[in-house]
Amino acid sequence: MITRQRLAAGAGALLAALALGGLGPVGSAAAADEPVADKPAPKVELVLDVSGSMRARDIDGDSRMAAAKQAFNEVLDATPEEVQLGIRTLGANYPGENRRTGCKDTAQLYPVGPLDRTEAKTAVATLRPTGWTPIGPALLKAAGDLDKGEAGGTRRIVLISDGEDTCQPLDPCEVAREIAAKGIGLTIDTLGLVADAKTRAQLSCIADATGGTYTSVRHKDELTDRVGQLVDRAADPVVTPVAVDGAAQCASAPQLKPGLYTDREKFGEHRYYRVDVEPGKELRASVSVAADRAVNRDYGVLLRAVTTHGREIVRGQESGDGRTDVISTGLRYPKADREEAGPETVCLQVSNSYSAPASVKTTPGLPVELTVDVVDGPDEASDVAAFGLGHGWWFLVALVVVGFLAGVLWGWISRWRIAVWRTN
Repeated sequence: MITRQRLAAGAGALLAALALGGLGPVGSAAAADEPVADKPAPKVELVLDVSGSMRARDIDGDSRMAAAKQAFNEVLDATPEEVQLGIRTLGANYPGENRRTGCKDTAQLYPVGPLDRTEAKTAVATLRPTGWTPIGPALLKAAGDLDKGEAGGTRRIVLISDGEDTCQPLDPCEVAREIAAKGIGLTIDTLGLVADAKTRAQLSCIADATGGTYTSVRHKDELTDRVGQLVDRAADPVVTPVAVDGAAQCASAPQLKPGLYTDREKFGEHRYYRVDVEPGKELRASVSVAADRAVNRDYGVLLRAVTTHGREIVRGQESGDGRTDVISTGLRYPKADREEAGPETVCLQVSNSYSAPASVKTTPGLPVELTVDVVDGPDEASDVAAFGLGHGWWFLVALVVVGFLAGVLWGWISRWRIAVWRTN
């Protein structure tokens, strides 16, 4: 899910800003002269699988362990100062065959707190692929690590593994659901290193249980970038999205005010939401749809603003090809400030063209996050809605004018050259 993602909760904020070129914050900011209470520091614990399978050399010609170390070193250098970061390992210390002992093999390599980059890097450098894969026990311990100290604030576990848990029946999916049920606001994001289908399914299940994301990784730069994004995301302000149930038709759609909303949409479904836009105001909206499970290649997301009679006003759309976590798009609709009675009701239609392989469940639907804002519009409504061509309308007019003048000039030059030739 994406309810706590950086395009979402901040994720709505970040993804909306990217999609719209600068969507303003959902809520109103505190006045400059108001005292602002100190917020608890965001906490992140990186949980790394150091089991024997991490020796495999299939990530850009290097071992999975080497790729993880490189990613950790680069992420530690870039970790925001306000983030308290810790590192926990699983399968790092016991090389034997005793299952009972191997399934207790999880340890905190670096405690959650203010980051000493040199000390953390030194600790990471000592790791060697060793033993079992006790994901469930490691998640329980990591949740306890993050629950210590000051309450509140963002708490996030980033789990990096290349295989399934080998310590059943302590099912890591059930552990994640148990953590989510405690209501402590902890998100688990998972990354699968060259993961097979069973590993992907388990890691996706863990992430989905707590509103996190799953990412499949096959290259070093992908691992570094994704872990860095997740650590940065912990420092973002948290906005709690409001659950809403979109309708199949505009007439029965729920009425939305400016804010952040979450819903679920079936594969290939259309869902509608209604927003009132006063004259002289501008509607800004963005939508993010998360592929929280394996999907087929070639997909897209469409966000349309339409009238209550179904006429399209403006649209935003985005498409992809391959595996991704989130795909987003947005739109803007400035309402002209004319002498009109009351606001205009605009319907937002969210559509997706995802499809799933036959082996993948299609229920529940894909997580959807919708950001809605209504702000003061420009002095004059732009051409975005008026012509449906965006600023390209003026470019088209300029091309026509230039083409006309060029034609006149070329005709005059041609006539002059012919006249000179006849004279000679």
